Amino acid sequence: MDIEKLIAEITDEIYNKVSSDTSFISAGSSSNMDMAKYLDDTLLKADATPEQIVNICKEAREYKTASVCVNSWYVPLVSKELAGSGVKTCCVIGFPLGACTTGTKVAETIDAIKKGADEVDMVINVGAAKAGDWHYVKQDIEEVVVAARGKALVKVIIETCLLTDEEKVKVCTIAKLAGADFVKTSTGFSTGGAKVEDIRLMRQTVGPDMGVKASGGVRDYATAKAMIDAGATRIGTSSAKGIISGAPEAAGHKCIGCGACKQKCPSGRVDIVAANNY
Repeated sequence: MDIEKLIAEITDEIYNKVSSDTSFISAGSSSNMDMAKYLDDTLLKADATPEQIVNICKEAREYKTASVCVNSWYVPLVSKELAGSGVKTCCVIGFPLGACTTGTKVAETIDAIKKGADEVDMVINVGAAKAGDWHYVKQDIEEVVVAARGKALVKVIIETCLLTDEEKVKVCTIAKLAGADFVKTSTGFSTGGAKVEDIRLMRQTVGPDMGVKASGGVRDYATAKAMIDAGATRIGTSSAKGIISGAPEAAGHKCIGCGACKQKCPSGRVDIVAANNY
């Protein structure tokens, strides 16, 4: 298979589709009743303490989020705290730069899974992507996917803030070809986070069946809902409790689409605010 030719063909196809079709594939409902299932409750700070990790596990158990995402050293603790809850243990791989060797990523993946990880979020080699070394980018992802196959989901962090739109399409295509389960916008440790337009482009690229995760700067219900409506099926956030408690139903406000709000619709209906030029 000529990977360079294949990637070029798919990139052209995606650009033609996006330019001729302003619609996009939505992830579906995101009411307060099901918002929690989209959330990866996340704590990746270098100074995170065991006590803080235990606290977010308690929070995740209470709200029934999709997962708790941590650095790999904390996987045994998180796995223990979440046992029997239905909340998955997630950890990052090659984080936050993605510039370690493929062998290092594979070893970290295997070790994390042995210690209880159900999902792994790996960072691509951004430098290789910027250099157009698509063979290496695919191999890097593929070897982690093989290491995790049948044992853990693989989410591929592409670091959108450092890529052009064309590079985003190419990396998402490669991640899909490599057998990954998700593509993910950001580490949250670079120059920018998730953007609605990136989620839309990523969803258009990978189609309806692959996961798309928005991560980096998603801190409130309205932003989370906008990401989901654009095609995200997961949200990585350190503000899970705030997002869930900020849902319109949780706040006692049910939006009727009146368009009467002056600054920001209390329900988080950003489409109504935009439509009325507020």
